Amino acid sequence: MTENIGVLGTKSARRSGVERVVNAPLPTVYGKFQAIGYLDHDRGDEQVALVYGDIDSDGVLTRLHSECLTGDAFGSQHCECGDQLAAALRAVVAEGSGIVVYLRGHEGRGIGLLAKLRAMALQAEGLDTVEANLALGLPVDARDYGAAAGILRDLGVSSVRLMSNNPRKRESLVQHGIEVAETVPLLIEPCENNITYLRTKRERLDHVLPHLDAVAHWS
Repeated sequence: MTENIGVLGTKSARRSGVERVVNAPLPTVYGKFQAIGYLDHDRGDEQVALVYGDIDSDGVLTRLHSECLTGDAFGSQHCECGDQLAAALRAVVAEGSGIVVYLRGHEGRGIGLLAKLRAMALQAEGLDTVEANLALGLPVDARDYGAAAGILRDLGVSSVRLMSNNPRKRESLVQHGIEVAETVPLLIEPCENNITYLRTKRERLDHVLPHLDAVAHWS
C-alpha cells in the first residue's frame, strides 16, 4: 500500500482538533453576534460559535447546544431544544457577553437525523427515548464535547458558567480541560407533548429538572 508522502519526502501529518476558518458579523433577532466558524478535523463537522460582546477568559456565560433540526428549525414540541437555544441566546445578550457553541453532529444525542426520527417513531408506539435508542441498537448518548472544548480554548476561555441541566455535559467539558465555575439551569416550561420525554431525561439520564414536579397532573 502506497504511503501518502509530502513534497519533502515525509509522510503527511493528519490534522486534528478544531481550526478557526472564518469570523463574520451575524445580526439576529436577539442581538448582533460574531459567528466564528470552525472545522473539526477529527470528525469532519463544520461548527460555529456565536459570540456576543467582549468575553473574558474566566466565568464566561456559555451554552453548548447540540444540533436539533426538528426543535431548532421546525419548532418541534417533542423536545425543548428550540426553546433552550432561544433562551440561551437571550441570556448572553442580557448578560452583555457570552458564547453559544452550536454543535453539529450531535443530532439525536449523536445518532443522526434519520436514526432520531426512527427513535421518535418508536416513542410514538410507547417506548421512552432511552428504550428507543437501545431498540435500534444505538447508544443512548454518543455525543463528545472535545470539539466544544477546543473552540473555547481557541476563544481564550478557560472557565465557563455553563447553561445546562445535564451533569454529564459538565463532566465531559471538565475532562476536556475546561473548568466549569457554575452550572446555570436552563429550564423551559414543559408542555403536554414533551412531558414524558423530559421526565425520561430526569429519571434515566440524570438531568436536573425540578420544575417538572409542578406538572405532576400530566400522565
